Amino acid sequence: MSVKSQFLKKLQAGQPAPAPAGSRSQADIAEFRLRMSQLQEQMAAWLADTGLNAETLSVSVTDLLAEGGAFEISAVVLRYGDRVVKFVPVFLYGQGVTGCVEATFHSEGHVTFLGRLFMRSGSLNDWSFTPPGALSRPAQRFDDSTFFGLIFALLP
Repeated sequence: MSVKSQFLKKLQAGQPAPAPAGSRSQADIAEFRLRMSQLQEQMAAWLADTGLNAETLSVSVTDLLAEGGAFEISAVVLRYGDRVVKFVPVFLYGQGVTGCVEATFHSEGHVTFLGRLFMRSGSLNDWSFTPPGALSRPAQRFDDSTFFGLIFALLP
């Protein structure tokens, strides 16, 4: 056996076996659910003393790359009178992303797309936000300023 073969064999022996695809997608789904719960809690904290509440709504996400092809997860809903802003998970896997949530504004039967939040993009582990039509621009960090800019539409 050549030295290179010995090196490669030892290298492979020292690496953990890759997780089966099913268990990987289940782990990603669990993380997505956890992060959605944390996002709802963060929104509730930002909304303290405003009289608004961050409610949850169960939705089904279809993703053919996830085990089973679909899973249940919580969306976040904010209401002010008959106006609503929803943060609804739309897919688990995308190019360089694990976890995508669409933000939409609903009023008088009309729906306005506000942008997308990404759970993980590249090396970021925080939520990032991309406004409509900003596909080529880098996403911005989703913080309280971005949040209140999005939900400003709730106020008449």
